[in-house]
Amino acid sequence: MLWSALQIILLVYLGLVALIYFKQSSLVFLPEMDRNYRANPASVGLPFTALKLATTDGQTLDGWFVPASREARGLVIFFHGNAGNIAHRLDYLRMFHDLGLGTLIIDYRGYGQSSGRPSEQGTYLDADAAWLHATQTLGFPPDRIVLFGESLGGGVAAQLAAKQRPAALVLASTFTSVPDMGADLYPLLPIRLLAHIRYDSLARLAEIACPLLVIHSRNDDIIPFAHGRRLFEAARPPKQFLEIEGGHNEGFVFAREDWIRQLDAFLRRVVP
Repeated sequence: MLWSALQIILLVYLGLVALIYFKQSSLVFLPEMDRNYRANPASVGLPFTALKLATTDGQTLDGWFVPASREARGLVIFFHGNAGNIAHRLDYLRMFHDLGLGTLIIDYRGYGQSSGRPSEQGTYLDADAAWLHATQTLGFPPDRIVLFGESLGGGVAAQLAAKQRPAALVLASTFTSVPDMGADLYPLLPIRLLAHIRYDSLARLAEIACPLLVIHSRNDDIIPFAHGRRLFEAARPPKQFLEIEGGHNEGFVFAREDWIRQLDAFLRRVVP
């Protein structure tokens, strides 16, 4: 009986290992099943232009450009987290609009109405397409562009910041890497050996020279606060840490006026 019990435990363990290895994409990427947008910037009174951006590997991305409420002093390229789509980030668009910044937001491949299937390398190509549109079509110089990454989007933004020279990088509720997150969630599994999706923002920081703002909540119930602190401590100056409150899906930067003031002060320093 003991041998049978050990066999069952071993089979369950190997099943979990196989699940995490082969189904990794479905665990990391969580686009909405309903890919229609239930709202758009006009729903909250914002002017916007609908975009169709082409990637270098032939995908078509849906996105929006929302101009600032007055003459724009710069542009935020916003990269959202692993769940939902751009229609769930309207509060961010309103915030940046009111702060005098334009916003370019895209859905990654496989999200919203964008074509294709999500992958780590694919999201990096999606970020390249957004950067190209911002600099060449919209005409914003790199030193007037802020990259803002939320959760998984922080990994996308960090990779782009390592390739380009934006005015600044903002990492909001971002993990250090997927293997680090997996090891936190599944401490008894060899996650670091199984992970082929990485989003290693911690490693990217050595290649990033622009000012950095890290935003994280001590009460984040999905990505531990320690991830934000490790990112901040590993980054080179100039850098700033903004501690907020609430869970991962409640502690957004726009939830309290003092957080917005601190974000605005940072943005005014990097994009006067």
